[in-house]
Amino acid sequence: MKLSLVELSTVEPEKTRHEALMNSIETAQIAEHLGFERIWVAEHHGARAIAGRAPEVLIAAIAANTKKIRVGSGSVLLNHYSPFKVAEVFCTLNELYPGRIDLGAGRATTGRVIDLALQHDRSKIFHSNSNEQLAELLAWLENGFPDDHPFSTVPIHTDDSIPQMYLLGSSTWSSNAAATLGLRYVFAGFINQQQAPEIIDNYRQNFSPSDNKTSAKKPEVILAVHAVCADTEEEARLQLAPVTLMYQNLAMGKIDSTVPSPDDAVKALGRLPELTHYQSGSRRIPKFIGGNKESVHNQLLEIAHDFQVEELMIQDMITDYNAKKKSLHLLADMIGEGGPMDY
Repeated sequence: MKLSLVELSTVEPEKTRHEALMNSIETAQIAEHLGFERIWVAEHHGARAIAGRAPEVLIAAIAANTKKIRVGSGSVLLNHYSPFKVAEVFCTLNELYPGRIDLGAGRATTGRVIDLALQHDRSKIFHSNSNEQLAELLAWLENGFPDDHPFSTVPIHTDDSIPQMYLLGSSTWSSNAAATLGLRYVFAGFINQQQAPEIIDNYRQNFSPSDNKTSAKKPEVILAVHAVCADTEEEARLQLAPVTLMYQNLAMGKIDSTVPSPDDAVKALGRLPELTHYQSGSRRIPKFIGGNKESVHNQLLEIAHDFQVEELMIQDMITDYNAKKKSLHLLADMIGEGGPMDY
């Protein structure tokens, strides 16, 4: 079993964004020491509770302060940017830290105002064509434009290797695109639990192998889930209270609230959040996976087995940094458990 992290840079109560970003660098160092495969950083704009908004900046800082762990974006929101610029940025990162950089590309709306603010031309609403943008990004990375294409005259000059390419998503579109282009696929199970089986199966069934530098010869899936591990189930429930409250606030339209301490979140909720445990064979991922070491390990191994994946990516929004570090240490004990999957 391989474990990886997607890091949000959660801003703890009464702490600064600087401290959140420094915690992300330390988290990467801890993850590297514990044997995690990779750490990816997220892109969230206009979020009071999350400091991670510029993956390319934080990737460079993390890679500079670690030695071997893979570092990447989870994800860079391609629909807001020039594929040429994204390719140049990630090739530069790979030149600085050869063989360690992952380019995780995805798409997302960030709200009408921020979507417009991210546009260069504000004279009209821009509707991106995700298929075209993704194809263009791959062409830049591979210097693969046809000879009669105007972009073929401007290759990206880089070293022998390029960033390892992944497509992230939680929809049928991302599954289809990754399969058609022969890309490695990361499914956001913490976003779309209900459709996870169908979308991942669709990717595998329709996968077209490719010899391109950005592609894979066989389907490769990483499944991302939200998980918290603690000494006791009660402690895990406590640490899941802030993110539970955050989702409750989002459902009520409160999109720019801070994320409180665990104790304050429990007070606001009126109770500890309940846990839903994964049922072996169901392929229905809980929104939040939590519990003691044995419980979480068993659930993650069962999920990996049922979805036939050899790598899980862990997200959390723990607002007690010491509890976060404890969770990482407990999770790391399962690295290497389980055997190879039969596809």
